[in-house]
Amino acid sequence: MQSQHSSNTSHSAASPVPSPATTTEVADPHDQIQYLKNELKKAQALAALGELTSTATHEFNNVLMTIINYARLGIRNRDDASRDKALSKILEASERAAKITATILAQAKNRSESMEPTDLAAIVSDSMVLLEREMRKYRIAVEIQLDPDAPKVLASGNQIQRVLLNLLINGRQSMSEGGTILIRVHPTADGKYVELVVRDSGSGIPRETLPHIFDAFYTTKDGPDESGKGGTGLGLAACKEIIDSHHGRIRVESTVGRGTAFIIRLPISKDAKSDG
Repeated sequence: MQSQHSSNTSHSAASPVPSPATTTEVADPHDQIQYLKNELKKAQALAALGELTSTATHEFNNVLMTIINYARLGIRNRDDASRDKALSKILEASERAAKITATILAQAKNRSESMEPTDLAAIVSDSMVLLEREMRKYRIAVEIQLDPDAPKVLASGNQIQRVLLNLLINGRQSMSEGGTILIRVHPTADGKYVELVVRDSGSGIPRETLPHIFDAFYTTKDGPDESGKGGTGLGLAACKEIIDSHHGRIRVESTVGRGTAFIIRLPISKDAKSDG
């Protein structure tokens, strides 16, 4: 593509000076593809952080309303019982606000995406801090099964949380009339992986669609739902790419009318193995 800016120096048509755009065009196509992939990952990370921030804003509104209402209750009622109740509720709401803040700040601060020993149970707990009220609003019961003996995995906590949030929101969106989501974390029998399962009781995925579910740009959604959510900035193709980059595995099981399960396996951290 020719630059639209003209040069102050005159040149003959036979010997044009290459513009930055022209130089880019003759660059190695493989380098360009890798560059674009890296830029896409950055955009996905920003989109995910934006979605987290949006979710946190709604959560903060709920927390603030709780604090305001109980503060008013404590001012109106001067008896010790009412004030003790108000102060307890204010403290509880404030602690919840602190958890939400910590989760968002962790995502915003850790931009290195470094691989380190990571507790999947902690990621599940942090994610539910952000989504607990949303799940309750849409009548989704969440059952969590965390094996206390599950060792840490070698992973980027930020990336795995983005995958988990995406799967949870997808599951919630598949149950317009409410339903159940099961989150399970447990070590595999061979002692090499920790398995993270997200299973919903939603509408399920048609058999002919399943082979394409991890294809790039493939989607079964028309756009954001009534809550304004489309996902977390990650498609399932990006989720699979993240898991693959962790030397893990992701697969899907689904039956129309009965629900869908995503099963993720991540390799156990060497540090966790040596500690055991």
